Amino acid sequence: MKKFLQGIKSDMKFKTAGPGHKLTEETREKVPNEKIRKETQRSSKAPSEGAQMAATAALARIELKQAKAKLPTSQEMIRTKVKRELEAEAAAAVKPRTSSTEECQEIALQPDNSVFSVSGVYFTCPLTGATLRKNQRDAHIKEAILLYFSEDPISASIMKIHTFNKDIEKVKLGTETVAKYLENIHKHPEEEKYRRIRLSNRIFQERISSLEGAPEFFQAIGFEKKMLPVSGQENEEEFYVLKEELLGKLDDLEQYRENLLSGEPVKAMLDRNMQIFQPSIRASQFELPEDFYSLSTKELEREQKLRAEATERNSMLRTKAMREKEEKREMRKYNYTLLRVRLPDGLILQGTFYAREKMSALMEFVRSTLENDWMPFELLGPGGLKLEDENTPFNECGLVPAALLTFQWDTGVIKDIEAAGAQSNVNVLKPEHLAHIQTLS
Repeated sequence: MKKFLQGIKSDMKFKTAGPGHKLTEETREKVPNEKIRKETQRSSKAPSEGAQMAATAALARIELKQAKAKLPTSQEMIRTKVKRELEAEAAAAVKPRTSSTEECQEIALQPDNSVFSVSGVYFTCPLTGATLRKNQRDAHIKEAILLYFSEDPISASIMKIHTFNKDIEKVKLGTETVAKYLENIHKHPEEEKYRRIRLSNRIFQERISSLEGAPEFFQAIGFEKKMLPVSGQENEEEFYVLKEELLGKLDDLEQYRENLLSGEPVKAMLDRNMQIFQPSIRASQFELPEDFYSLSTKELEREQKLRAEATERNSMLRTKAMREKEEKREMRKYNYTLLRVRLPDGLILQGTFYAREKMSALMEFVRSTLENDWMPFELLGPGGLKLEDENTPFNECGLVPAALLTFQWDTGVIKDIEAAGAQSNVNVLKPEHLAHIQTLS
């Protein structure tokens, strides 16, 4: 177009320039002014219709080319598409979308950072049945054991020995020493020396005197403190002496000894904190509180050691087996996991578990909620992988710190039921659980 316009301009200049002349000519004929004026008027007239149409077409082509130059590149188109998708997701987080009743009865709003999938990790005291937070359990259990003395002092003293003393080796050595005292009495009830325990004895001082709960145990099973003379010295010393009337109850004494040896620390049981939610597309989204990540002092020390080892390993080449082993170790740093199971009717069953618990714990938890608890079922992990080994811990299955699983009935049993002309129960869960359905937020 540019050349075309330049051509028109050149043509106009050529026409207004007057008649031509040879280069060898010395002089140029003068053209009358009137003739020049007429030629100029002729050249200043509008271009012909054909020229105008050609110019218009050329301008249209230029405008089209400029419009194409303004079109976004592929990267700009992608950025625009992503921006629109993000805006749509943001709008969905504010305004709930509707869905068919088959897929979802109710869709929860997108949770923000202030709303957690579960309010925390809870425990149940085995003595009182109270529900406790993690930072409440130790103090509550100690108080419960002390209160239990009024009901069963022997059992309470055994619980105190195994629970109040945190040094496991110290507890083991101390209880074995006390058990040896009781064994000697049971074997030699006629010998008085075995019925007396000198408190200043070196072994007693090293193994038993500092053991919390030991004085209460001796008193509860029938020992009493007495000041007795010691052969070869003037001053009396303090002894534990078994009461005479208990010599006729040696079998009871032997039972106390076995109970002491088999005793274990009283621990708060992890509360599954079972919850049931309406169907929701947010089921796979989790916001966990700090309880799921907090580590004890020993665990922090172990984490630091593992990180130091990891730094050293990163400086060398690692095989696939080594990398997989490290990934499993990384999963072990979580103490708890929040698991959800999507049921055939769309309802979502939720519970809290130890990260090192086995799959069998989840199977038992799910089965306890089913209306037809006799029917075999399967659980599918993320990606539809069937979780068949019930002895595998959650942290080795990749189900920590949270995961959504899918429930399905055993296909063989379902076929048998259908072949028999029977209909399976519409409700998967027991009726008492259906009364506590919540909305997932």
